[in-house]
Amino acid sequence: MAALLVPAALATVAGLVLLWPSGDRPSTGVVAVDAEYPRADVVQAREESCGGTSEDRLPDGTVPEQVRCVSVVVEVLDGDAAGEEVQVWALPTLTVADLPVGTRVVLERYLATDTEEEAWAFHDVARTAPLGVLAAAFAVVVVAVAGLRGLRAIVGLAIAFSVVAVFMLPALLEGRDPLAVGLAGSAAIMFVVLYLAHGFSLRTTTALLGTFAGLGVTAALGVLAANAARLSGVTTEDEYRLAQLTGQLDGSQLRGLFLCGVVLAGLGVLNDVTITQASAVWELRAADADATPASLFRGGMRIGRDHIASTVYTIAFAYAGAALPVLLLLEVYQLPWALTIGSGEFAQEIARTLVGSIGLVLAIPLTTAIAAAVVTRLPLRQVRREGSTHAHAH
Repeated sequence: MAALLVPAALATVAGLVLLWPSGDRPSTGVVAVDAEYPRADVVQAREESCGGTSEDRLPDGTVPEQVRCVSVVVEVLDGDAAGEEVQVWALPTLTVADLPVGTRVVLERYLATDTEEEAWAFHDVARTAPLGVLAAAFAVVVVAVAGLRGLRAIVGLAIAFSVVAVFMLPALLEGRDPLAVGLAGSAAIMFVVLYLAHGFSLRTTTALLGTFAGLGVTAALGVLAANAARLSGVTTEDEYRLAQLTGQLDGSQLRGLFLCGVVLAGLGVLNDVTITQASAVWELRAADADATPASLFRGGMRIGRDHIASTVYTIAFAYAGAALPVLLLLEVYQLPWALTIGSGEFAQEIARTLVGSIGLVLAIPLTTAIAAAVVTRLPLRQVRREGSTHAHAH
C-alpha cells in the first residue's frame, strides 16, 4: 500500500507546486467600476407602471407598452451615506409582497466622477443572515448526530473549498492544464478529507486507494468521451462569456475545463462508496476469522451492488433536479428528444453524468478487491479494533 500511496502523494505535491497560480490575475477585459455595495432596509415599496422593453416580450412576440414595476424607498445602513433614504427600482422578479417594510437589501452605489453623477441601483435581497442560520443548523445537526467525526468532516469540507478557491480556480483562470489541475486538486482534497474525517488507518488508506483508482478511470473515460462526442466545453451563454473574457476560445482549453469539472464532480460520491466498501469488507473479516480474500470480495460485492443501484439513482435525480428549468424549457419547445439529447448542452451533461457513474461503479469492485487483499493479511485483533472504532464514531 505504501508503494502505491507514497508515489501518489509525491505526484500530488509536485502537481500542486508546478500548477500553483502565480497570483497575477489575467487580463479579462472587465472594466473595474468605482462602486460600493451598502446594505439598506426597505422603508416603502409600491407597484407602479413602467414602459415595456424587449425583456418583457410576451409569448406572442409583442412587447407591452406598460408593465408592472416596483419602486422601493430604502434607508442606507453603511458608509458615509448611512441614514439617507434613496429610491431605486427593484428587480423585475420581485413584487411588493417580497419587499415588506424592514426587509434587508443590498444596493449598488456608483460614485460620482468628472463626467458622471452619483447613481444608486437595487442589487439584490440580502440573504447572508438566513443562509448563515441554515449553515449553522447544518453544522449543529452533523455534529450532534456524528459527534467528533462529523466535526472533522465539516473542517475537511472547509479545507476542500479552500483548495478549490485558492488553487483550482486561479490556476484555471491563468490557463494551467485543466485536467492536471483537477486531478492535483482532487487528490489533495481526498488526502485531507478522508484521513481527517475517518482517521489514519489501513481501512481509510484502502478507501483512498480505491478513490484514486476511480478518479483515474473517470479522467480517462472523460478524455475518451470528450474526444468521441466532439464536446467543445462551450454550450451555455455563461460558458461562452467566460471563454470570451478569458480569451480561451480554443477547443482544447475549454474541453479540458469540462474534464476538470467531471473529475471534481465525482469526488463526493466516490468518497462515499469507497469508504462504505472498505468498512463492509472490514466488518465481514471481523465476523469471520477464516474468510479468504475471494469470499470477502464476494460478500463485499453483494453489498456493493445494492450501493451501485441506489447511487445511480442519486446521480441521475440530482442532475434532473438541478436542470429542471432547462427540462421545462425543452418541453415548451417540443423538440424531438433524440435531437435534444444530442445538442451540445445536454450531450455535455449526459457525458459528465455517465462518465462519473462509470468511474463510480468501477471504483466499488476495485476498492473491494484492495480491501479483501489487505484485511486478510492483518491480525484479527487489529481488524476488530478498527471496525469497532469506526462503528462507535458513527
